[in-house]
Amino acid sequence: MSSTKVIIGSVEVEVQFKPIKNLHLSVHPPFGEVTVSSPDFYDLEKIKIYLATKLGWIKREQKKIASQDREAEKLYITKESHQYFGTRYLLEVVEAKRSKIAVQHAKIILHAVKDATVAQKQKTLYNFYRKELRLKIEPIIALHAAKMEVTCPTFKIQKMKTKWGSCAAASNRLLFNIELAKKPIECIEYIVIHELVHLLERKHNKNFILLMNRFMPDWRVQKKILNELPI
Repeated sequence: MSSTKVIIGSVEVEVQFKPIKNLHLSVHPPFGEVTVSSPDFYDLEKIKIYLATKLGWIKREQKKIASQDREAEKLYITKESHQYFGTRYLLEVVEAKRSKIAVQHAKIILHAVKDATVAQKQKTLYNFYRKELRLKIEPIIALHAAKMEVTCPTFKIQKMKTKWGSCAAASNRLLFNIELAKKPIECIEYIVIHELVHLLERKHNKNFILLMNRFMPDWRVQKKILNELPI
Protein backbone atom coordinates (compact mmCIF):
# COMPACT_ATOMS: atom_id res chain seq x y z
CA MET A 1 0.00 0.00 0.00
CA SER A 2 1.26 3.50 -0.87
CA SER A 3 -0.14 6.89 0.07
CA THR A 4 0.12 10.57 -0.81
CA LYS A 5 -1.57 13.80 0.23
CA VAL A 6 -3.50 16.23 -1.95
CA ILE A 7 -5.22 19.56 -1.28
CA ILE A 8 -8.77 19.99 -2.59
CA GLY A 9 -10.00 23.51 -1.96
CA SER A 10 -8.82 24.08 1.60
CA VAL A 11 -9.08 20.41 2.58
CA GLU A 12 -6.10 18.09 2.91
CA VAL A 13 -6.85 14.50 1.89
CA GLU A 14 -4.68 11.45 2.40
CA VAL A 15 -4.97 9.16 -0.62
CA GLN A 16 -4.22 5.51 0.07
CA PHE A 17 -3.68 3.18 -2.89
CA LYS A 18 -4.82 -0.39 -2.24
CA PRO A 19 -5.68 -3.54 -4.22
CA ILE A 20 -9.42 -2.73 -4.20
CA LYS A 21 -12.03 -2.08 -6.89
CA ASN A 22 -13.77 1.13 -5.75
CA LEU A 23 -13.06 4.47 -4.09
CA HIS A 24 -13.90 4.77 -0.38
CA LEU A 25 -14.06 8.27 1.14
CA SER A 26 -14.04 8.83 4.91
CA VAL A 27 -14.02 11.78 7.33
CA HIS A 28 -12.68 10.67 10.70
CA PRO A 29 -13.40 11.95 14.21
CA PRO A 30 -12.16 13.51 16.40
CA PHE A 31 -10.35 16.03 14.15
CA GLY A 32 -12.07 15.57 10.80
CA GLU A 33 -9.13 14.04 8.93
CA VAL A 34 -10.08 12.99 5.41
CA THR A 35 -8.89 9.81 3.72
CA VAL A 36 -9.77 8.15 0.46
CA SER A 37 -8.89 4.55 -0.34
CA SER A 38 -8.34 4.13 -4.06
CA PRO A 39 -7.70 1.21 -6.40
CA ASP A 40 -3.97 1.13 -7.02
CA PHE A 41 -4.46 1.49 -10.76
CA TYR A 42 -6.37 4.82 -10.53
CA ASP A 43 -4.73 8.01 -11.80
CA LEU A 44 -4.27 10.71 -9.15
CA GLU A 45 -5.98 13.34 -11.34
CA LYS A 46 -9.07 11.14 -11.56
CA ILE A 47 -9.12 10.94 -7.76
CA LYS A 48 -8.81 14.73 -7.46
CA ILE A 49 -11.82 15.20 -9.74
CA TYR A 50 -13.82 12.75 -7.60
CA LEU A 51 -12.82 14.57 -4.40
CA ALA A 52 -13.81 17.93 -5.89
CA THR A 53 -17.34 16.61 -6.46
CA LYS A 54 -17.44 15.49 -2.80
CA LEU A 55 -16.04 18.69 -1.29
CA GLY A 56 -19.42 19.93 -0.04
CA TRP A 57 -20.12 16.61 1.69
CA ILE A 58 -16.63 16.55 3.23
CA LYS A 59 -17.06 20.03 4.72
CA ARG A 60 -20.51 19.16 6.11
CA GLU A 61 -19.06 16.07 7.81
CA GLN A 62 -16.15 18.07 9.21
CA LYS A 63 -18.58 20.67 10.55
CA LYS A 64 -20.60 17.97 12.32
CA ILE A 65 -17.46 16.56 13.92
CA ALA A 66 -16.23 20.02 14.95
CA SER A 67 -19.56 20.77 16.67
CA GLN A 68 -19.54 17.51 18.63
CA ASP A 69 -19.11 17.74 22.40
CA ARG A 70 -15.56 17.09 23.55
CA GLU A 71 -14.05 15.97 26.79
CA ALA A 72 -12.17 18.65 28.68
CA GLU A 73 -8.42 18.18 28.96
CA LYS A 74 -7.74 15.89 31.91
CA LEU A 75 -5.39 16.89 34.73
CA TYR A 76 -5.89 13.68 36.78
CA ILE A 77 -6.74 15.47 40.00
CA THR A 78 -9.25 14.70 42.75
CA LYS A 79 -12.92 15.45 41.92
CA GLU A 80 -12.23 15.43 38.18
CA SER A 81 -14.91 13.69 36.10
CA HIS A 82 -14.00 10.54 34.12
CA GLN A 83 -16.09 8.11 32.09
CA TYR A 84 -16.01 4.35 32.63
CA PHE A 85 -18.23 2.16 30.44
CA GLY A 86 -20.72 4.96 29.89
CA THR A 87 -20.99 6.09 33.52
CA ARG A 88 -19.55 9.25 35.04
CA TYR A 89 -17.16 8.74 37.96
CA LEU A 90 -15.27 11.22 40.12
CA LEU A 91 -11.56 10.68 40.37
CA GLU A 92 -9.89 10.50 43.78
CA VAL A 93 -6.10 10.63 43.75
CA VAL A 94 -4.43 8.91 46.72
CA GLU A 95 -0.71 8.90 47.45
CA ALA A 96 0.65 5.36 47.59
CA LYS A 97 3.84 3.32 47.25
CA ARG A 98 2.73 1.84 43.95
CA SER A 99 0.30 2.85 41.21
CA LYS A 100 -3.07 1.12 40.86
CA ILE A 101 -6.78 1.79 40.26
CA ALA A 102 -9.81 0.85 42.33
CA VAL A 103 -13.47 1.54 41.54
CA GLN A 104 -15.74 2.14 44.52
CA HIS A 105 -19.34 3.25 44.10
CA ALA A 106 -19.21 6.52 42.10
CA LYS A 107 -15.43 6.95 42.43
CA ILE A 108 -12.36 5.89 40.52
CA ILE A 109 -9.56 5.83 43.08
CA LEU A 110 -6.17 6.38 41.51
CA HIS A 111 -3.29 5.34 43.76
CA ALA A 112 -0.19 7.23 42.61
CA VAL A 113 3.33 7.61 43.90
CA LYS A 114 4.32 10.92 45.45
CA ASP A 115 4.82 13.69 42.85
CA ALA A 116 3.51 11.50 40.00
CA THR A 117 3.19 13.46 36.76
CA VAL A 118 0.01 13.83 34.71
CA ALA A 119 1.47 11.41 32.16
CA GLN A 120 2.20 8.81 34.83
CA LYS A 121 -1.29 9.06 36.30
CA GLN A 122 -2.82 8.87 32.83
CA LYS A 123 -0.78 5.74 32.10
CA THR A 124 -2.05 4.10 35.30
CA LEU A 125 -5.67 4.82 34.40
CA TYR A 126 -5.29 3.71 30.79
CA ASN A 127 -3.58 0.46 31.81
CA PHE A 128 -6.68 -0.17 33.91
CA TYR A 129 -8.95 0.76 30.99
CA ARG A 130 -7.09 -1.66 28.71
CA LYS A 131 -7.43 -4.56 31.18
CA GLU A 132 -11.13 -3.91 31.83
CA LEU A 133 -11.97 -3.39 28.15
CA ARG A 134 -10.31 -6.70 27.28
CA LEU A 135 -12.49 -8.45 29.86
CA LYS A 136 -15.60 -6.94 28.23
CA ILE A 137 -14.60 -7.61 24.62
CA GLU A 138 -13.44 -11.24 24.97
CA PRO A 139 -16.89 -12.76 25.69
CA ILE A 140 -18.58 -10.55 23.08
CA ILE A 141 -16.17 -11.80 20.42
CA ALA A 142 -16.62 -15.42 21.50
CA LEU A 143 -20.42 -15.14 21.43
CA HIS A 144 -20.78 -13.43 18.07
CA ALA A 145 -17.95 -15.28 16.31
CA ALA A 146 -19.85 -18.48 17.12
CA LYS A 147 -23.10 -16.99 15.78
CA MET A 148 -21.36 -15.90 12.57
CA GLU A 149 -19.57 -19.26 12.28
CA VAL A 150 -16.16 -17.61 11.92
CA THR A 151 -12.90 -18.55 13.60
CA CYS A 152 -12.58 -16.59 16.83
CA PRO A 153 -10.07 -13.83 16.01
CA THR A 154 -7.24 -12.50 18.14
CA PHE A 155 -7.47 -8.84 19.13
CA LYS A 156 -5.43 -5.99 20.47
CA ILE A 157 -6.41 -2.80 22.30
CA GLN A 158 -4.45 0.35 21.53
CA LYS A 159 -4.69 4.09 21.03
CA MET A 160 -6.21 4.79 17.61
CA LYS A 161 -6.40 8.28 16.16
CA THR A 162 -9.23 7.98 13.63
CA LYS A 163 -11.14 4.73 14.23
CA TRP A 164 -12.99 2.84 16.93
CA GLY A 165 -11.74 -0.44 15.52
CA SER A 166 -10.29 -2.20 12.50
CA CYS A 167 -10.21 -5.67 11.01
CA ALA A 168 -7.30 -7.48 9.32
CA ALA A 169 -9.31 -10.28 7.75
CA ALA A 170 -6.29 -11.97 6.18
CA SER A 171 -4.65 -12.51 9.57
CA ASN A 172 -7.95 -12.93 11.49
CA ARG A 173 -7.02 -10.09 13.82
CA LEU A 174 -8.99 -7.16 15.22
CA LEU A 175 -7.87 -3.86 16.74
CA PHE A 176 -9.93 -1.75 19.15
CA ASN A 177 -9.53 1.82 20.34
CA ILE A 178 -8.79 2.03 24.06
CA GLU A 179 -11.18 5.00 24.30
CA LEU A 180 -14.03 2.47 24.02
CA ALA A 181 -13.50 1.81 27.73
CA LYS A 182 -15.32 5.11 28.32
CA LYS A 183 -18.36 4.15 26.23
CA PRO A 184 -21.56 2.18 27.06
CA ILE A 185 -21.27 -1.58 26.69
CA GLU A 186 -23.93 -1.60 23.93
CA CYS A 187 -21.75 0.73 21.85
CA ILE A 188 -18.73 -1.49 22.46
CA GLU A 189 -20.76 -4.50 21.31
CA TYR A 190 -21.73 -2.60 18.14
CA ILE A 191 -18.07 -1.94 17.29
CA VAL A 192 -17.09 -5.55 17.99
CA ILE A 193 -19.88 -6.89 15.77
CA HIS A 194 -19.01 -4.34 13.06
CA GLU A 195 -15.41 -5.58 12.95
CA LEU A 196 -16.42 -9.26 13.11
CA VAL A 197 -18.77 -8.76 10.16
CA HIS A 198 -15.75 -7.57 8.18
CA LEU A 199 -14.45 -11.14 8.44
CA LEU A 200 -17.45 -12.07 6.28
CA GLU A 201 -17.65 -8.93 4.14
CA ARG A 202 -14.69 -6.56 3.82
CA LYS A 203 -16.59 -3.67 2.18
CA HIS A 204 -19.28 -1.39 3.56
CA ASN A 205 -21.74 -2.52 0.90
CA LYS A 206 -25.32 -3.83 0.83
CA ASN A 207 -24.22 -7.27 1.97
CA PHE A 208 -22.39 -5.71 4.94
CA ILE A 209 -25.57 -3.85 5.95
CA LEU A 210 -27.65 -7.04 5.63
CA LEU A 211 -25.20 -8.87 7.87
CA MET A 212 -25.23 -6.05 10.44
CA ASN A 213 -29.05 -6.10 10.42
CA ARG A 214 -28.96 -9.84 11.00
CA PHE A 215 -26.46 -9.92 13.85
CA MET A 216 -27.39 -6.62 15.57
CA PRO A 217 -30.80 -5.29 14.50
CA ASP A 218 -30.39 -2.03 16.48
CA TRP A 219 -26.84 -1.29 15.27
CA ARG A 220 -27.87 2.06 13.78
CA VAL A 221 -29.13 3.20 17.19
CA GLN A 222 -25.86 2.25 18.87
CA LYS A 223 -23.86 3.91 16.10
CA LYS A 224 -25.82 7.15 16.57
CA ILE A 225 -25.33 7.05 20.35
CA LEU A 226 -21.59 6.47 19.97
CA ASN A 227 -21.20 9.25 17.40
CA GLU A 228 -23.05 11.73 19.62
CA LEU A 229 -21.06 11.04 22.80
CA PRO A 230 -18.25 13.47 23.68
CA ILE A 231 -14.98 12.73 21.90
